Amino acid sequence: MSDINVAWEKVKLARHPKRPTASYLIKELFPDFIELHGDRGFADDEAITAGLGTFNSIPMTIIAEEKGKTTEEKIKHNFGMPHPEGYRKAIRLMKQAEKFKRPILCIIDTPGAYPGIGAEERGQAQAIAYNLKTMMGLKTPIMVVVLSEGGSGGALAIGVGDHIFMFENSIYAILSPEGYASIIYKDSAQADHAASIMKLTAEDLKGFGVIDTIISEGEGLHINPDFGIQSFKTELAKTLKKLMTLSENKLLTQRYQKFRKMGVFVEQGESNETESTEN
Repeated sequence: MSDINVAWEKVKLARHPKRPTASYLIKELFPDFIELHGDRGFADDEAITAGLGTFNSIPMTIIAEEKGKTTEEKIKHNFGMPHPEGYRKAIRLMKQAEKFKRPILCIIDTPGAYPGIGAEERGQAQAIAYNLKTMMGLKTPIMVVVLSEGGSGGALAIGVGDHIFMFENSIYAILSPEGYASIIYKDSAQADHAASIMKLTAEDLKGFGVIDTIISEGEGLHINPDFGIQSFKTELAKTLKKLMTLSENKLLTQRYQKFRKMGVFVEQGESNETESTEN
């Protein structure tokens, strides 16, 4: 199979209608999950499901982007595209987790932050930027998993973590392949070709050091979700145990170094591209 087909097949699997959403993953990992609501400023954003639960008897805070399965659920959850109040709800509960020394699990599954006029008027970009800044300094372990789609700032706003997991058929990118193709090729129909050069698969991002662990899905989450979820439970348990042994200073230092290393890698890549163009 060509690189184009491999990448595009991953995109289609990440969007498969039978693929479980965050609510299913939460139910399997946290049977005692209690949902909390509101940003204490404007409204409760249904695109972000957030609350408390225990994993292996350890209290945790869970922040998840929920797309919904049925048409009614998708409309209710705005197809998993959060408004600024959703990100403010998320950071409110993350600060609460820090106060009570609860580890945080963020579940990414969004095509992107909602780009509507109302969201922009209420400070969408500021909410995303504030979350990025605040998460870098939270004094509690943060784990992130890309469940299906990780799109643009909509994903990054809850994507700063000490350990980042990615299901093997998920994607994580600056925008959708259709959007990329529209900008670069002026033709969204070339989305399959765009996907092949965007480096959006779990294998690509593991190679770049953007993510830490790829979660095996077996036949695929859309066919047998239990296999992948059990794989994730095993990896989450190991990572949580490791992170909880770190002091606050060690945790923050490693988090800073992790993302600083990514920044240096990107800067070097951009420099090499510039030199290549000039030559």
